[in-house]
Amino acid sequence: MAVDYAVIVVYLAGMLAMGWWGMRRAKSKSEFLVAGRRLGPAMYSGTMAAIVLGGASTIGGVGLGYQYGLSGAWMVFTIGLGLLALSVFFSARIARLKVYTVSEMLDLRYGGRAGIISGVVMWAYTLMLAVTSTIAYATIFDVLFDVNRTVAIVLGGTIVVAYSTLGGMWSITLTDMVQFVVKTIGILLILLPIAVIKAGGFSEMKAQLPTEYFDPLGIGGETIFTYVLIYTFGMLIGQDIWQRVFTARSDTTARWGGTVAGTYCLVYAIAGAVIGTAAKVMYPDLASADSAFATIVKDELPVGVRGLVLAAALAAVMSTSSGALIACATVANNDIWSRLRGVVGRGGGGAGDEPHDEVRGNRVFILIMGVAVVLIAIALNDVVEALTVAYNLLVGGLLVPIIGGLLWRRGTAAGALSAVCVGGVAVVGLMWHYGILANQPIYYGLLASLVVYVVVSLATPPTDAAVLAAWRERSAGNGEPDPAAPAHPSGASSPSGV
Repeated sequence: MAVDYAVIVVYLAGMLAMGWWGMRRAKSKSEFLVAGRRLGPAMYSGTMAAIVLGGASTIGGVGLGYQYGLSGAWMVFTIGLGLLALSVFFSARIARLKVYTVSEMLDLRYGGRAGIISGVVMWAYTLMLAVTSTIAYATIFDVLFDVNRTVAIVLGGTIVVAYSTLGGMWSITLTDMVQFVVKTIGILLILLPIAVIKAGGFSEMKAQLPTEYFDPLGIGGETIFTYVLIYTFGMLIGQDIWQRVFTARSDTTARWGGTVAGTYCLVYAIAGAVIGTAAKVMYPDLASADSAFATIVKDELPVGVRGLVLAAALAAVMSTSSGALIACATVANNDIWSRLRGVVGRGGGGAGDEPHDEVRGNRVFILIMGVAVVLIAIALNDVVEALTVAYNLLVGGLLVPIIGGLLWRRGTAAGALSAVCVGGVAVVGLMWHYGILANQPIYYGLLASLVVYVVVSLATPPTDAAVLAAWRERSAGNGEPDPAAPAHPSGASSPSGV
């Protein structure tokens, strides 16, 4: 394993070096949070694919293939579908808004009333997403170095927090591009063909396994529908995804670069399911489906190659973890803390208007959120439940007001706030009643949010014409705001929200 260890150590050292290099480029808020909005098609596609394909998509995707066969691809496949939908239908408009967070978009569309409530919901989602990604380090580092769970989480988390804090989005972009290349080589070009060959080829796999392993719908229609609701729609509205859209050099880059990334996700989904199916032939009696990835890598790959593929798994986890971390810190600082500071400042004689270093402030928030993520990851055991809570809150609370704001002119601030509150509370209450992993919470929570949004919007006065005019101008790419200023249209209410 000495060669494998060397490969991993070089890879981790490279991540830290890129964090240091990124720090030299991140001199403004725009550069630190959205890479100066300068990414071209190649880098945008690679980094977008890297952030959406994390540990759950890699280790979990292989595990679903082990458990269900080719239909195990559906979880990652719906992620790819969501990214395609976002890129084709919404990304160009999102990129033209020139904002930093989803809540700023809601403020712009509804007149400065989305405020802290939507920020808190988005913050909870990004926090739990970062936590679940960080927990995944335990699995990989246990295979690599045989260390206990806490040490593995601290080791992996420290590296991600370090390079994210140093250079912000520039560091994360550079490391994600490397991670994209490593994942492509390690998973698609090495592990996939070796797994199929070791299993005896597709003919032997079909001979050894039940026919349902090769049924595209074998995982079940209800499960596929739930994946679409949670992951496809989740891709449309997550801060971690939108923040990558904000890095695009142009709306054309966002549209076509995202389409390439989404297509890559579809290929990655099928590859993971095939690897898992091959593992089922070779190791039919594993105690846990999620151990299929580590088992096939450890037992079937030669020295050196094994290290590269494990680095690919580590890359998958780190890319999602770093993306979720900067999204969490961006929301905490720009959507929650800055609004609270503004309220306190006005109440205390203008203290909130004192100049401050925005890059330093965002860097501090990444560090604080990073420490919190590591501590929560150590205390939390169930990754699936944590991830389910995160996506249920996101989709149940924010999907309707965000998509409604993009598509329905008659939607109002009162309707949006009501949908956030009712959808979020309904999801939490239904998870308590039916269980966290039940399907009913997201079904009924999303329906409640939609009904409330439509009814309240129709029962309240339409959004002010000046607000809608400002929204149309920004959606068309006109009237860019001062990059250092909050994105609120003329005449909108205070940024403190409701």
